[in-house]
Amino acid sequence: MNKFYLTTTLPYVNAEPHIGFALEIIQADATARLHRLLGDEVFFNFGTDEHGQKIYEAALKNNQTPKEYCDEYAAKFDALKNALNLSYNSFIRTTDPHHEMAAQEFWKRCKANDDIYKKQYQIKYCVGCELEKTDSELVDGKCPLHPNKELEIREEENYFFRFSKYQAPLLAFYKDHPEFVIPATKYKEITTFVEGGLQDFSISRLKSKMPWGIPVPDDEEHVMYVWFDALVNYISAIGWPDDMEKFNTWWPVTQFAGKDNLRQQSAMWQAMLMSAGVPASKQIFIHGFLTLNGQKISKSLGNTINPIEVAEQYGTDVLRYYLLAKVNPWDDSDISMKKLEEVYTSDLANGLGNLVARVAKLCEKVSLDGQKLPEEVIPGITEHLQKYLYNEALTLLWEKISEVDKQINADTPWKLEGDQLAEKLREYIHEILVISYSLQPFLPETAEKIINQFTAEKITSSQALFPRLS
Repeated sequence: MNKFYLTTTLPYVNAEPHIGFALEIIQADATARLHRLLGDEVFFNFGTDEHGQKIYEAALKNNQTPKEYCDEYAAKFDALKNALNLSYNSFIRTTDPHHEMAAQEFWKRCKANDDIYKKQYQIKYCVGCELEKTDSELVDGKCPLHPNKELEIREEENYFFRFSKYQAPLLAFYKDHPEFVIPATKYKEITTFVEGGLQDFSISRLKSKMPWGIPVPDDEEHVMYVWFDALVNYISAIGWPDDMEKFNTWWPVTQFAGKDNLRQQSAMWQAMLMSAGVPASKQIFIHGFLTLNGQKISKSLGNTINPIEVAEQYGTDVLRYYLLAKVNPWDDSDISMKKLEEVYTSDLANGLGNLVARVAKLCEKVSLDGQKLPEEVIPGITEHLQKYLYNEALTLLWEKISEVDKQINADTPWKLEGDQLAEKLREYIHEILVISYSLQPFLPETAEKIINQFTAEKITSSQALFPRLS
């Protein structure tokens, strides 16, 4: 049995979960479910990033300790599992004792490799990104991702990671692994970034100014920079450094990340892995942003949509279908509740739901027995999904639904009776079950309902899969 390890990035717990992150984890979930369908053993990692200045400030504002604040918000993110029908089997928190130990060991190994040193420095710092910014990255003197936040000028003594040392090793790795970053445009972007030269970056904060972080080994005055700490979760989640048998069973990992994480995931983290003597990640899929009226959806801009509320109103699989079928996998996509309702009616209620309902109703005319589930995936679905082309995979599925619908219209089975009707219905049921089997990574709840309906002892009509919107 093949093993497949995938992970999302860890969202900050400084606000409620929003639909932009729901996109990432639903995409990852569809990929995880496909691999299970193909017979692979899957380790699917998710969790919460709980250190850093944004969280420290949010906790103070709420009159809570940082840990109390993190406990409350981590539970809200873990609630996505039921709300979005997610299949992750690891929920890691960066405040977990094992993770903190792993981050400290990782630090020690980078330092032993002469890649961590101390220096005085002054930077322009974006609290929203938790990153320093060069002038070339700014638009009108502001961070383009957080234009509503003033940049801070910071001057202090910090520890630095010797990123500049890894330009040549990273470029050599990218050349040998041209599909390391997907899509190709992002692979080219990160290659160009590294070719332009790398600057060492700060990996600590003075504890006297920002105490909420993992302590730096052998220096009580500093805590780790949030990115250094959080990225280690990808290896600490599978047992590194104390359970190397488990680690070697699962590593390397396929990572899912938004485009604002490109530099951190595919350059900074990979250099850190090289420094600590850990093999590189397997692949990184970079998805686009969800936008509302052309503006990026983000917590910092205050224009978020709560995915749990959307799922409660329309159904979990409706939200999953909309985000997987109607959002470009790696370009920015504008979303709206109006579009979601249109898709609900056209593709789900009038499409899949109508096909299932009409065939099930006809089955009652001849008291038809259920059929065995054919374990076959519609050709092309697996290939599209392995390339993260969720929308194209679902286009194939819906073409199949339309094809079966047209065949029924051409056959006019409602004019048939007895054995003739039963024979036709068995043909349709076979196709519906193939559709449902292929649908499992995308709309697992709906797929299960259809499979149960058409493999039951007797096939009967049941409550509509997608009731008409009022």
